[in-house]
Amino acid sequence: MIEFTLWDILRNLLLATRWTILLSLVSFVGGGAVGLGLLFLRISKRKPFRLLAKYYIELFQGTPLLMQLFIAFFGLGLFGIDVPAWLAAGLALTLWSAAFLAEIWRGCVESVAKGQWEASASLGMGRLQQMRHVILPQALRVAIPPTVGFSVQIVKGTALTSIIGFVELSKAGTVVTNATFQPFTVYGLVALIYFALCWPLSKSSQILERKLNVAHRNH
Repeated sequence: MIEFTLWDILRNLLLATRWTILLSLVSFVGGGAVGLGLLFLRISKRKPFRLLAKYYIELFQGTPLLMQLFIAFFGLGLFGIDVPAWLAAGLALTLWSAAFLAEIWRGCVESVAKGQWEASASLGMGRLQQMRHVILPQALRVAIPPTVGFSVQIVKGTALTSIIGFVELSKAGTVVTNATFQPFTVYGLVALIYFALCWPLSKSSQILERKLNVAHRNH
């Protein structure tokens, strides 16, 4: 029987952590891009666009991420499309993240005083110009803390991708446990690594929220 040292266990977990970080980054960036598009649809003056974005958001917020992963991985297979686990994981997490980020940002945009819209409209700005030059710069200040805070949920969400065979941190924990028969040690290290990934993000969100609120009150 092969004996595994603590370093052997930790090394294997850290190797898998790279994929957790990469998947989180892809999901956050991709979700942000899709979410920005949803935001513009959500606040559009055209009702069909608003309804389309609304139903998309309600669908992805109202169904479990686990089910979305299953559909992305197994659902497309029904049509003869072979979907790799990493692609299904990235797609599902991106679409899921987009729904939440769009709602977070919509709340931030709507927090901008109505007078800002009216003032920019009086200058002859179009809708996109208003968003780019007046509304988004103000909404960005409010949006940063909850956006950073939501990135923690994305990191945690990557753990569910193990169910479709994507080898990230939690999946690696299961594999290493089966090889070493040391579940307490392995999952203890897994928990510590997740904490090391998520705690700085949570703390950054809290610090940014305090700083931006103070700046807003002083302003």
